[in-house]
Amino acid sequence: MLADKEQPGQLEGALLPAESSFLLKSAERGVTHFFFPREDGGIFVRLLKKEDDLAAGLEAARLAGNELLRELRQYKIHTVALRDVSGENHVLAFAEGMALGSYQFLKYLTQPEKKEKLLLEIAVEGVSEADIAEANALLEAVFLTRDMVNEPQSHLNAVQLADAITEAGKAFGFEVEVLEKEKIESLKMGGLLAVNRASSIPPRFCVLEWNPPGENAQNRKPIVLVGKGVVYDTGGLSLKPTDGMDYMKCDMAGAAAVVGVFAAAARTRLPLHLVGLIPATDNQIGERAVAPGDVIRMYSGTTVEVLNTDAEGRLILADALHFAKKYDPELVLDLATLTGAAVRALGTQAICYMGTAPDPVKRALESSGWATYERLVELPLWKEFGNELKSNIADLRNIGSGNAGMITAGKFLEHFAADYPWLHLDIAGPAYLRTAAGYRTREGTGAGVRLLYDFLKKYYL
Repeated sequence: MLADKEQPGQLEGALLPAESSFLLKSAERGVTHFFFPREDGGIFVRLLKKEDDLAAGLEAARLAGNELLRELRQYKIHTVALRDVSGENHVLAFAEGMALGSYQFLKYLTQPEKKEKLLLEIAVEGVSEADIAEANALLEAVFLTRDMVNEPQSHLNAVQLADAITEAGKAFGFEVEVLEKEKIESLKMGGLLAVNRASSIPPRFCVLEWNPPGENAQNRKPIVLVGKGVVYDTGGLSLKPTDGMDYMKCDMAGAAAVVGVFAAAARTRLPLHLVGLIPATDNQIGERAVAPGDVIRMYSGTTVEVLNTDAEGRLILADALHFAKKYDPELVLDLATLTGAAVRALGTQAICYMGTAPDPVKRALESSGWATYERLVELPLWKEFGNELKSNIADLRNIGSGNAGMITAGKFLEHFAADYPWLHLDIAGPAYLRTAAGYRTREGTGAGVRLLYDFLKKYYL
């Protein structure tokens, strides 16, 4: 039960007189958490400070919902009815934080029943069935994305990722076409093939499509989402140190987020035509591996001098971005755990983004970032950054000087996204956490799913 910290008296109808008196006196001393036992469970009260900023208020409600989980576990409560008496209408955000925080990945525990589950049945009062259905669809999509990111590469290589995407398409109702290595070779996708060269597992290129039935799409030209699908990144011959490699199963979080957006769009019957492009491979070492100094020819025909094999994500994304041109898209957004520079710049608190889309699109995306608290910071794509990508022996080199690496990576991608409005989201910071942060659980967080769904719904509908 939520209440305004400044007006706790609104709870009097739900509490006994003595309980109301205790709550009021305690609230004056700054107490915000209460539990009043009942024979059939109890009443939990959370007093939330009224925020002038709507986004901050919604996030406070999500975090409060997540915090309540600990008490629910303590009292072994698995069924909760939520009521908001604050007048702020934050109950759905409170429920969202509670549900998102309840996620667990127990697949590989030999005795998962011994780990206390946090699965909840949450009834939310004062919210329409349509809003609840949409919230459940988003939760399911975020959990799907988290599951995919948390899968170890030993159980989710490039072929298995393509199979998992195909199964997700069947389960949620979107179309999936998988291009195998022979087709990728015939298309001459040199970036994807080069990164895959040392691997014993062949690459895959997945094409997802959600087109609402009955010609109900509100957009004449499709919106294309591109996701980086490096299922494991050793760094190649530019080998990562151990502490930089031990969580590289998450390097396909961009691909997983794209799948999550499609799952949510199909489940809610979002009236937009969407196309998803996911190049999938691992980045291994071996005698066939691309070496620093090699030159490769991309799907677009551009030649690239590869000076760092750990800058591989941009190579496979570049092929996908060129492939996107065939759709004459209204907008292209790519999501990728692309650079450590993004993490060093903004930590895990925000997404670096940049691109050529018009300002109204950027402002709408930023607004959705605040609404979902998957916040974004725009970085410039000034032409001077492109000078760092000049090569003496090829059209481009795949890295810059080392400074502002997240921008030079974006500048590299820009070369292949020149024919349509485009935005690049570097989700390296928030997509995977070593420790939980509120309802953002440890390891895969599902970053990008709620953000892009909110953006697509609010900007295009």
